[in-house]
Amino acid sequence: MDFHVRFAKRARVKRVTLIWAAAGLLAVAGAGSLAIAQIEGGDRGVAPIDSSGSFEVSGINVDIRAKTAEAARLGGWREAQRRGWRMLSQRLGGGGGSLPDSTLDSIVSGIVVENEEIGPNRYVARLGVLFDRARAGQLLGVGGNSLRSPPLLVIPVQVSGGVAQVFETRTEWQKAWARYRTGNSAIDYVRPSGTGPDALLLTASQIHRPGRGWWRTLLDGFGAADVIIPRVTLTRQWPGGPVIGTFEARHGPDNRLISRFALRVARTDAIPALMDAGVRRMDEIYEGALRSGILRPDPLLTFEPPVAEGEEELIEELPTELVIDPFTMPASGSVISIQFDTPNVSSVSAGEAALRGIPGVRSAATTSLALGGTSVMRVQYDGGQPGLAAALTARGWQVQAGEGVLRITRAAPAAPPPAPPAEPGADGAEP
Repeated sequence: MDFHVRFAKRARVKRVTLIWAAAGLLAVAGAGSLAIAQIEGGDRGVAPIDSSGSFEVSGINVDIRAKTAEAARLGGWREAQRRGWRMLSQRLGGGGGSLPDSTLDSIVSGIVVENEEIGPNRYVARLGVLFDRARAGQLLGVGGNSLRSPPLLVIPVQVSGGVAQVFETRTEWQKAWARYRTGNSAIDYVRPSGTGPDALLLTASQIHRPGRGWWRTLLDGFGAADVIIPRVTLTRQWPGGPVIGTFEARHGPDNRLISRFALRVARTDAIPALMDAGVRRMDEIYEGALRSGILRPDPLLTFEPPVAEGEEELIEELPTELVIDPFTMPASGSVISIQFDTPNVSSVSAGEAALRGIPGVRSAATTSLALGGTSVMRVQYDGGQPGLAAALTARGWQVQAGEGVLRITRAAPAAPPPAPPAEPGADGAEP
């Protein structure tokens, strides 16, 4: 009897040991599959829909009747173009004049259908109109030369049910930022798509890390000079019922709060509209912070530690027989953002070639492209910002300097001197 009891106990011990061993193997395999899933997931990111920088006029209501549905729709679009141009002209100080339909067709780059109802002979819709920035700017007398903010990395944080998410899954907050058209904004947004390593680098915990070294590496990888953190917290009253969104506009590695506001919708299915309204309010807040000087890059994000005293002397004191290959110590350089006009594709390559031709420029690459508007180039220069500004001025550029950014434009060509008056009898005529 004792033998059977001892045998049963040993069998249970072996069974428990095997169970724990199997659980350990499953945990290791699960951790590996979790890491792979975090990298290989394809349903978390949404690429920005439009980054062209066009002028946008939205919220145009039309109600057109015609013989056919297609004719009514075409008439509604033409009416939206006319009203949109008058609104854009008034907004930019052009007086609100009108243009022929043929001219409007050449400067309109797209029609945005916000809502439409099509009948047999009637078209009722709320539309938006996108105007080409270069062509519309020429007609309105604005060249888009106003200074913009330096490139700012956007990390949209959504808190729902007590869980903070960025790119772990596709959130309505990130979708709203991808839908937003930034052409009319003074903020140069750098909006990650959320694919690849973005879900591992840009997380809700990253925004609470104040270390400037890691932030510099992260921002350099996205071609940005600073970071903004728009945050929304969703509170649901009951399933399918009202939803309250508390929005916070935050900025910088220290996650500083700029402003806070709250919006409410009556139903859960109206959350996308809530998010779109929140993005528009956020853009107004960040533009106001830029004008008031609050939205300034942290100087420590572009800080380069000085060379320790004695390092150069130590290299000079080494015996010559220990030097295998001669080399030249690289000069200390800096990374500077250059804002320049790009009315067409050829102007992008021309601007990069002009910067690469300046002595001391190691690299020049466009990081934020806006055809028909103002693009941003990242330049690595062996020297400081004043030296690069002086070199550009010597080559005929007009330079405006900001913190870590230069705005360059081509100087207007000088007017030709007036022709000297003809001397009497010089052309064979009688005096």
